[in-house]
Amino acid sequence: MVTKDRKRKTLAVLAGGLVLGVGVAVTLAAWNDSEFATGTFTAGSFNLQGSTAGDVSANYSDHNVDTGGTAATLAFTLPTGVVGNMAPGDAVYAGFWVRLAPGTTTGASLSAAGTTTGAAATTNSGNLSYQVYQLAPGATCNAASATGTPVATGATMDAQTGVTAMTLTQGADAATAGTAVQLCFKVTAGTALKQGVATTTTWKFTATSTS
Repeated sequence: MVTKDRKRKTLAVLAGGLVLGVGVAVTLAAWNDSEFATGTFTAGSFNLQGSTAGDVSANYSDHNVDTGGTAATLAFTLPTGVVGNMAPGDAVYAGFWVRLAPGTTTGASLSAAGTTTGAAATTNSGNLSYQVYQLAPGATCNAASATGTPVATGATMDAQTGVTAMTLTQGADAATAGTAVQLCFKVTAGTALKQGVATTTTWKFTATSTS
């Protein structure tokens, strides 16, 4: 027969065991750890320059009428005269060089992107046609070199057809300009050319980065 004192001691031991079990449970914990990654994204640079005075670095500048600048003035010349004396059948020629500016970080595709000229009613825009040729390095823009397949043509000065893209390469480093491309403009007077009328045409060329 279990006495009351022994029963009380047994209950006390069981109770103590229960308390000890709870104490072990609350000491358990979960492990955790974290990893972080960061990235920096720097945009490249892109700039097209033009020159009407030859492939010399000092001659290049920006001519962008879309951003408030002015177009480069092409120096057209007749084989044996000046552009101010055009007559039906005459053709005049002018060279224009384009390149990617120093600091440009990608190559580009260059394409003729249309013309702006005066109204046919008051100018000779409808009585002049043009072709633009890509010349070999060092060539002179004249009747002898303006041959082959043009990169842009217009049956009138306000039209453009036959556009062919050209490749522009960036410089070898940030301080070096890209390789220049020379464009040769040929403008021919039609048989209906009106006397004493001046016609001003602006050509647009757009370079699009290739990477």
